[in-house]
Amino acid sequence: MDFGYDARTEQLRAELTDFLDQHVYPAEAVYAAQVAAAGDPWTRPPVLTELKAEARRRGLWNLFLPDPRYGAGLTNLQYAPLAELTGRSPYLAPEALNCAAPDTGNMELLAEFGSPAQRERWLTPLLTAEIRSAFCMTEPEVASSDATNIATSIRRDGDHYVIDGRKWWSSGAMDPACQVFVVMGKTNPTADRHRQQSMILVPRDTPGVTVRRGMTVFGYHDGPHGGHAEIDFAGVRVPAENLIGAEGAGFDIAQARLGPGRIHHCMRLVGMAERALELLCRRVSERIAFGRRIAEQGVVREWIAESRVRIEQARLLVLKTAWLMDTVGNRGAHTEIQAIKIATPAMAEWVIDKAIQAHGAAGVSQDTPLAALWAQARTLRLADGPDEVHRASLARRELRRWESPAPGSSR
Repeated sequence: MDFGYDARTEQLRAELTDFLDQHVYPAEAVYAAQVAAAGDPWTRPPVLTELKAEARRRGLWNLFLPDPRYGAGLTNLQYAPLAELTGRSPYLAPEALNCAAPDTGNMELLAEFGSPAQRERWLTPLLTAEIRSAFCMTEPEVASSDATNIATSIRRDGDHYVIDGRKWWSSGAMDPACQVFVVMGKTNPTADRHRQQSMILVPRDTPGVTVRRGMTVFGYHDGPHGGHAEIDFAGVRVPAENLIGAEGAGFDIAQARLGPGRIHHCMRLVGMAERALELLCRRVSERIAFGRRIAEQGVVREWIAESRVRIEQARLLVLKTAWLMDTVGNRGAHTEIQAIKIATPAMAEWVIDKAIQAHGAAGVSQDTPLAALWAQARTLRLADGPDEVHRASLARRELRRWESPAPGSSR
């Protein structure tokens, strides 16, 4: 394993760092002011459009897509340090580069599983950021950590499918630019439990679709990520050609979509932790309490040292996972994907918490990015599968290595 950055990655890192310094960090306060002035937390403030135009002009666009037909053609290992940088401003930088969830996962899904007609209608405008999209899997009435629980019905009726059900935490759905929902539901409830589900494309303006409300995340509206919505689907009819892949393939497609999504989150989490540690160090180096700099307190130095150790451990595990995804595929990296999904949000949450503590009251206010960073890190211990589900699955995989052979068999 060689985690050294190649020439292309180094060039993109330098260009992205300059873009962040010159445009993104200064835009954070502008974004907040424009949203407040609009009075709509899910509005599309002008500064986002300006950032996207500048990023595209610089060639910092669709970096997450490894397929050169659609994206930058970077490997996961090349993309990792770039995604880490965007994590330093997770509410602006990913979308500025057209690398924000849920569009990233939906674009990957359409690129891999979509029909030519589906790619033409939906993938093409997503790649150019003309539209945004939503992913509708989680439901309020079932434990959606077990995706086989999904109860939304997708019923064939002639040349159409009819969709009935309720979704929530449908990421992206509150964005005014969102024009299509990727909906997971059951087409055959009597099939094998992993072959009951399918995925289908539902245009937002289809009759029977009702966006009931936007969901907040620890009080944050998560506007730059398109927000999260609770949505009713009541007798929603869409053409049969809107089905993604084959009937019964929904669970497998979801797993294929979530693997890259999980590592992208973890890449950004490393960047979130790095920014929190930077803010912590700056704060304690400047503040005087009880006659000396806060940085001279032993407990604070322990926080700083421990933060550096935890960040480096997480980064190395993320890079190993990216390398494995590139060399043996997502299935071959399954154990490591689960490991980073467990370890990295917890790492970032811990580091950000210490940065908040060092800032005192300012740390929980709107005057620093720390409270929002903490909310996002804490949320990612639930998103794309809660810690407990990943731990249980990882333990099962580990135990299989040590299972005793059946009597009479040989190892």
